[in-house]
Amino acid sequence: MTVTTVPVPDTLEQALSPRWLTAALQPRFPGVEVCAVVPGPVVDRISTNARFSIECAGGVPDGLSPALCVKGYFNEIGRAARYIGAPEAGFYRDLAAVTGVRTLRSVYADIDPATQHGVVITEDVVSQGGTFLDGNSPYTPDQTAQTLGEFARLHAATWADPRYTQQWLAPRLGRVLEVWGESTTIDIIGRNFDGPNGQSIPEEVRDAQRLVDDYRSLATEAASGAWCVIHGDAHVGNLFLDSSGTASLVDWQLVQRGAWYFDVGYHIASTLTVEERRRGERDLLRHYLYALSSYGVTPPAWDDAWHAIARGMLHGFFLWGITTKVEPPIIATLLTRLGTAVADHRRH
Repeated sequence: MTVTTVPVPDTLEQALSPRWLTAALQPRFPGVEVCAVVPGPVVDRISTNARFSIECAGGVPDGLSPALCVKGYFNEIGRAARYIGAPEAGFYRDLAAVTGVRTLRSVYADIDPATQHGVVITEDVVSQGGTFLDGNSPYTPDQTAQTLGEFARLHAATWADPRYTQQWLAPRLGRVLEVWGESTTIDIIGRNFDGPNGQSIPEEVRDAQRLVDDYRSLATEAASGAWCVIHGDAHVGNLFLDSSGTASLVDWQLVQRGAWYFDVGYHIASTLTVEERRRGERDLLRHYLYALSSYGVTPPAWDDAWHAIARGMLHGFFLWGITTKVEPPIIATLLTRLGTAVADHRRH
């Protein structure tokens, strides 16, 4: 079977066809010919995540897992928001290998230049014994230290590097305010704060207008400051554990140029209970700064770094303040953790 072009698939049916998969896999696995596809479970929200397995003429080549997963924006809701997936596909296509950060191993990633539809095919880590986490998954300070090391690896590999000034990595933290408008954003946050999801948020940070104002200032400041490539949505639910229990970073839709502290403050405050974070956040920040230094980057001074992580916590608090399409117990947990972290750091 010979296919000379590899267009980004428009439908799930196309993505799971032997002909398209043969073309998509051949650049990395020359001579591969997919002769059969066995569909597996599908999770269909805004994006579509479909697990499947392949059979190949002459056997699956070395280095290619027969168990794979495709992520694209194939359903009716997703088709209207295909631009969301472009940064993630760009990350797997252009950055995952060169940064060396622990993440899913992709075998195909590309973006349709006309529609901005990003599609990624990765190994199916669930079939290998992996576990995807959510906002209520237990996570220890030692595990947080390990993933902070991965953020340091990502940040150091891209630190103010002019190779990563492409438009798809442009800062866009404030875009939601531009798209939704201030009144709609405040209304969504207010309903989260005043409803069951917000019952454990400290009173001093239960002000939707102030959160929007602070976040707008934060996004403006970050767009012109020192930068590296950041994950952008560094909460505990965007991790998976392999069969050995080692964590990797997933869900790269918010990858962009930004300040290191957006990932670090957000990650520390979202992965741990309030008491664990209070006990360990200083040591965890020192661990990140040491890791950054070990990769050849001069880290910020301690006082500057300590004040900076509060901005990352605010970033996470805002993102969960505007979140509605996640199970309420997860929203409640992360609003409590992040809101309490913001309140604690305002008192320092």
